[in-house]
Amino acid sequence: MTILHETRPTVATAVVEIEHDGRWKPVCGYADLLPGRGVAVLLGAEQVALFRDRAGLLYAVGNTDPFSGSAVISRGIMGSRGAAPVVASPMYKQAFDLRTGECLDEAATPDGSPARLGVWPVRVVS
Repeated sequence: MTILHETRPTVATAVVEIEHDGRWKPVCGYADLLPGRGVAVLLGAEQVALFRDRAGLLYAVGNTDPFSGSAVISRGIMGSRGAAPVVASPMYKQAFDLRTGECLDEAATPDGSPARLGVWPVRVVS
């Protein structure tokens, strides 16, 4: 489950951290993230897509599209489906819940594997 940052940082030096292998890793400055846009970060050998929504909440999900195998989720379009914050893959446009990684359009990829993105806890520290 993704840890959401409930309040907006006021310090320009706030740092975004993602939990990986049981430790918090600093990945970028909070001010460097543009609302509504994603960025790709590398955690070990794994690519993670990091998003900041317009309310200031942060989400970290896998950057690899399970349908195409391409590392493009960070370039997707943020939006919502009902109350769920989502990112639409730029490849085939499936929507993924940013809180859970669940694909809201299809249950499985063409090869039968589950259609979901990994999720990572994310936080802001000042």
